Amino acid sequence: MTDVSLADALLAAGPESRVDEAPELTILMPCLNEARTLPACIGKAQAFLRAHGVRGEVLIADNGSSDGSATLARALGARVVDVPARGYGAALIAGIAAARGRYVIMGDADDSYDFRALQPFVEALRKGAELVMGNRFGGGIAPGAMPALHRYLGNPVLSFIGRLFFQVPVRDFHCGLRGFDRLAVGRLGLRCEGMEFASEMVVKAAMRGLNIVEVPTTLSPDGRDRPPHLRSWRDGWRHLRFLLLFSPRWLFLYPGLALSGLGVLFLALLAPGPLAVGGVSLDVHTMLYAAGSTLVGVQVLSFALCAMAYGVQLGILPEPPRFAALRRQVSLEAGLIAGGLLVALGLGLSVHSVMQWGQAHFGAFDPRVGMRTVIPSLTVLLVGLQVVFASMLLAVMGLRSHASPSLAR
Repeated sequence: MTDVSLADALLAAGPESRVDEAPELTILMPCLNEARTLPACIGKAQAFLRAHGVRGEVLIADNGSSDGSATLARALGARVVDVPARGYGAALIAGIAAARGRYVIMGDADDSYDFRALQPFVEALRKGAELVMGNRFGGGIAPGAMPALHRYLGNPVLSFIGRLFFQVPVRDFHCGLRGFDRLAVGRLGLRCEGMEFASEMVVKAAMRGLNIVEVPTTLSPDGRDRPPHLRSWRDGWRHLRFLLLFSPRWLFLYPGLALSGLGVLFLALLAPGPLAVGGVSLDVHTMLYAAGSTLVGVQVLSFALCAMAYGVQLGILPEPPRFAALRRQVSLEAGLIAGGLLVALGLGLSVHSVMQWGQAHFGAFDPRVGMRTVIPSLTVLLVGLQVVFASMLLAVMGLRSHASPSLAR
């Protein structure tokens, strides 16, 4: 991620970024060695502006092309901004900051998108949409335009995860043709320099409650004579990683609840004695794994709370109402008391297990009897310690947001 967010870049862009002095639309194309297809893309974009009477500009965010793309774009009447920082997201961040239009429609400069067919995007923006996503599956994908891996696995899976994690009403999560209100998107604080910028825009727009709509668009085979910049597995993982990191609920909270819940359930079921399930007998060995599941689950739950608190503190995650209420009601002292009570209970159970051992004169002791007390006692003791230290960590993380201005310097 870059150190300068899109919001910072918009502020630095100066007066020329002001909406009252701007054309209505900027058609933005990130570019890296696209001299072969750039003339067609620029020509189609200019034709759209003329045909529909839209006051606009064509802007090329050149990402260090060595094939003369920037010179060619200027000769064709497009405005060019040079972007030394490499990466799809870096080019778009700089391009959006340099755009003069109230609205921006971005699309790849490889001639896979038809820049003459932008009217549905413009109409949706004029009606109040703040982010308009193209849907290639709804508009049509020409033969050979999208690899089978992307069409039947990568895009559907990542789009489903995006909808599941963030309730985004989008069926084509990674369509490169999209339009948006420049200032609304500028306030999202977009920072990703790589291909995951596409996911960051949609996720943050959904999390901040922007009005998102989807319109059909088409995809044609690109006109390049070289392989695309996209790397399927590498960039697919980067998109998935971003989705996970921006959803502490799915990354930590739900797995933590599942692990700790299953662990506690089996500990309770096996505490009285062995449990027969079909022809299988579950005993203290299963209890040991249940204890491990409980401990890992509680640890992962503490990660969820810390990740949410950290994300809210940095301003990259909106604070869920339930989490806000929990933070108001549960103090450091409450966490210490709850953890201390669990530690005391664990120690009490440990003393009881030692007393059981004493009844056997501290000699050989049937593990199927003793471990039924030892395992729960150690589990409760360690969970209590985890609660104590997690409470302290959350309190430390809250120091910055509660520090007085004079002490924060």
